[in-house]
Amino acid sequence: MILNHLKTAVRNIRFQRGTSMINIGGLAIGMWAAILIFIWVQNELSFDKHHKDAGNIYLVKNYIGLDQPTPSVWENSPYLLGQKAQEQLPEILKVTRIAPSNYQDIYFNIKGNFTKESRGAYVDSTWFNFFPSKVISGSIAAFNENPYSLILTEKIAKKYFGNENPVGETIRIDSNDYRVQAVIADNPTYSSFQSDIFFPLSVKMLSAEGKRNQLSWGNYNYQTFVKLTPIARVKTVEEKLSSLVIKERKREKIDMKAGLISLSDMHFDKSIDNPAMLRGEKKSVIIFSVLGILLLAIACINYVNLTTARATLRIKEVSIKKIVGAERKQLFFQFVIESFLISLASLIIAILAIYVSLPFFNKLTDKQFSLTANSTAIAMVALGTMIVSVILSSLYPALLLSSFKPVAIFSGRNVFSIKSGSLRKILVTTQFTLSILLIIATIIVYRQMQFINRESSTYNKEQIFSFSIPYKIYRQLKPEERINYFSTIQKELLAQSSIDRVCRFNGGSLINMTSWSSGGSDWEGRPKDFEPKISFFETDTSFLGLLNLQMAEGRWFLPTSADQHNSIVNETAVKELNLSAPVIGKRFIARGDTGIIVGVVKDFYYRKLNEKTGPVVINNNQQYATTFFVKSIAGRTMEAKNAAEKIWKGFVPNEPFPYKFLNDEFETLYRTEQNVFLLVQIFSSLAIFISCLGLFGLAAFTAERRRKEIGVRKVIGASVMDIVSLISRDSLQLVGIAFVIASPLAWWAMDNWLQDFAYRTSIAWWIFAVAGSLTILVAIVTLSYHAIKAATANPVRSLRSE
Repeated sequence: MILNHLKTAVRNIRFQRGTSMINIGGLAIGMWAAILIFIWVQNELSFDKHHKDAGNIYLVKNYIGLDQPTPSVWENSPYLLGQKAQEQLPEILKVTRIAPSNYQDIYFNIKGNFTKESRGAYVDSTWFNFFPSKVISGSIAAFNENPYSLILTEKIAKKYFGNENPVGETIRIDSNDYRVQAVIADNPTYSSFQSDIFFPLSVKMLSAEGKRNQLSWGNYNYQTFVKLTPIARVKTVEEKLSSLVIKERKREKIDMKAGLISLSDMHFDKSIDNPAMLRGEKKSVIIFSVLGILLLAIACINYVNLTTARATLRIKEVSIKKIVGAERKQLFFQFVIESFLISLASLIIAILAIYVSLPFFNKLTDKQFSLTANSTAIAMVALGTMIVSVILSSLYPALLLSSFKPVAIFSGRNVFSIKSGSLRKILVTTQFTLSILLIIATIIVYRQMQFINRESSTYNKEQIFSFSIPYKIYRQLKPEERINYFSTIQKELLAQSSIDRVCRFNGGSLINMTSWSSGGSDWEGRPKDFEPKISFFETDTSFLGLLNLQMAEGRWFLPTSADQHNSIVNETAVKELNLSAPVIGKRFIARGDTGIIVGVVKDFYYRKLNEKTGPVVINNNQQYATTFFVKSIAGRTMEAKNAAEKIWKGFVPNEPFPYKFLNDEFETLYRTEQNVFLLVQIFSSLAIFISCLGLFGLAAFTAERRRKEIGVRKVIGASVMDIVSLISRDSLQLVGIAFVIASPLAWWAMDNWLQDFAYRTSIAWWIFAVAGSLTILVAIVTLSYHAIKAATANPVRSLRSE
């Protein structure tokens, strides 16, 4: 029986070749998009849950500045906190620490060739017992015994040593030789720990100065993880950790408390300021989960529409089978098998498409999904997607087709119920509601990205690059030597014909300045307990011209040393620090340096636009300004970079030139938003295309169902336009209803998304008009094929008695 059903199903699929190709193509596209989305969603929801006892492992976080309106939350703790906590708190079983080198690139010197790596970390001797990794070669014990040791992931080992075993090989980093002691498996994509190079934390303790610095209770440099006993109460442990820090730092003013975040919850925790590890967005997971389900659903809706549209051609087949004794369940099973075969063919095509597109998807999501490495997860997602598609696409058509009554066929009654037509219209309306919503979302996301580019384009980011003098060199120089050292570099840079401007700066980034200070400053009228967060810029006279900043009042720093102790504030600082007029000339102590305010600069963006601009104080005291920003002459950027590199080698020999272009930093900073925009574009296009297939099916159904009516109308004089209007009217009404439903939903969803940006574009009325007009235009083009075909058909054939 099953074999007979399979033969019949294959025969029907081959007979209806055009419809079958549309069904398979539509389902394949929907499955491809849905599976990719579900792979990402499954990965996000699995973060860090693979670790044993993940529910009992916690990251220690610290709340700093409790008396301020918005306390800071740090993921780092002092080194000694872990040691003291394990000794004094019985609720803590184990402790381990890690210090990611996220803000300091690692330069491998292999036979004189420098290569930059960015994913490094210092770990203590308990790290790999706490978070085990598969050891491919070498020994973790040897790594812990020698401070100048390295552990590499398999990916990094192959990058530098190919298929050879690197254990025992030496890599020079800075002025020290490190021996590779082990190679471990690559980090899973669902792990927060993505370091590829590991150093023993003990290497930081080798010098007396380094050890003293690392063991200071004021040095918050380590992420500390603790494993609690099963019966431990988190609240109690948090209180004991807070008391422990206050006790150890009893000579200092302490305004903090400790907290714990579970390892299994850490990925979606948004409380940490500037986290070193990648964090996820629960909102994004929900949005893309719904999007994946809807894309799969509208693909299945197409199958339903096209199958029911062709149902009139199978009425006789069903009726004859029923007359000769076929039961309804047998017919139902036959149609389910047809749906299964179409879904299976679609799944095979979708898997092939995933194989081809996975590298692009990995680049877009910054993951390393692999059909081999994640075969189990991908197989489960693919199988689940197919099961859902078979259920969605087979039940209704199978019930409808198997429900035909032979007596209705021969008595001339309409075999289609009103309910089936209404459901079909609801499904098509749902398709276009999603499509219009995505079109509106695409336009708004595009406008926001344009807004970001426009607001951050007071200067040409492509003409500016930066480099920083290593701290080890800065530390070796005396204060007076530093002035001469940096001034000489700056003069040599300015002497190059390809360089327009050079300025020094104390921050690593002009577009994402994350450092701030909440103490050591004073001004007239400041309440004693008011210590707001202030971003301090230490720079020179060229900073104004480099960024094309505008002065609101007062002036910029003079080229002489007259303003060495003076300050310039931004407009937000005037408001939030409650500086009364006249601001110019007021006394201002900036981190212990007393001077006056000589100017107010108009607010400028120095952070990601998700964050609101805060108070900024700019000083001309360049004590810590170790970063050079170089603006090239237009069209001579690479020449300027090469000239700067030559100067670098004269002042910093045997070190790679660590330059960064500002436009690259900008793209990295907004990569997530750019990727969201691209994904929305792709899925919008897919949704529109699949929805058009649905309209195509509806037009085919309408033309087939009203074939004789069209013939009669043509005989009595109806024009082609009349017939086209007759067939298209109902479908265009559905598009109109979809527009009415989608518009408020899109406004609500995108207004919610824009709330994540402190500075954002507006949602204009014309966006909805454009989305609606575009959808109607696409619908008209889609409907035209069947409408014109029906309108130009020979009415004699339509009216011929069957």
